[in-house]
Amino acid sequence: MQMQPQTQQQTQHPQDWTSALEHEARTLVEALDRHPEARRLFDGSTDTAGYAAWLAQTYHYVRWTTPLLARAGARLKRLGRHPVLAELLLQKSSEEQGHERWLLADLKNLGWTREQVERFELRPAVAAYVAWNRFTAEAGSPTAFLGTAYVLEYLSVYRAGQAVERLLQRDAIPNIRKAVTFLRGHAGADEAHVEELAAVLRLLTDPEEQAAILLSARTTRALYAGMFPEQERRARAS
Repeated sequence: MQMQPQTQQQTQHPQDWTSALEHEARTLVEALDRHPEARRLFDGSTDTAGYAAWLAQTYHYVRWTTPLLARAGARLKRLGRHPVLAELLLQKSSEEQGHERWLLADLKNLGWTREQVERFELRPAVAAYVAWNRFTAEAGSPTAFLGTAYVLEYLSVYRAGQAVERLLQRDAIPNIRKAVTFLRGHAGADEAHVEELAAVLRLLTDPEEQAAILLSARTTRALYAGMFPEQERRARAS
């Protein structure tokens, strides 16, 4: 069954600052539903080239998730600030470990070699996403990565399971049943992650840290659609 993003009326309290965080995540889901290539992924009508390209772009940012979360958590600890959030960053680093291997396995089952994946041309949005999160982890506010995590986990909750279901129903991509490991791995687990993260962040009262987390969420929302190919560029390539 397809889950729908919560409406604004369902947020718990108008003074809860995490309602602004949820707004960024919900806005991303709505924007992707309007994006032709993202919509094709979600409804299962994408082809092998489109799906493999999305997996390859995703690999090139997911490979950085574990090390950057670890750097952010360790730096927050060294700064002696927000020990609960520092531990949460380190916990998330551990949870995300190995997810890049899921992507490589999916791509291998679509006929891609590791060399092809590594040589695949990055979309500017992917490079910008990695650069932004590296900056916040190493030099900016290390808590900011939690804004990125919230938005991506929210997206997984509401669209990853749907994408798996539709891709398997259509069965239009050769060997697709062995190439949805990454999507399937995020479809269920991230719901608990979103709830846990929101519960912890709701207790954060520092306005500067709230602003940093919201900025990171907003940046992720702005960049994510750019990880999909532009429609006209894809048409020229086909």
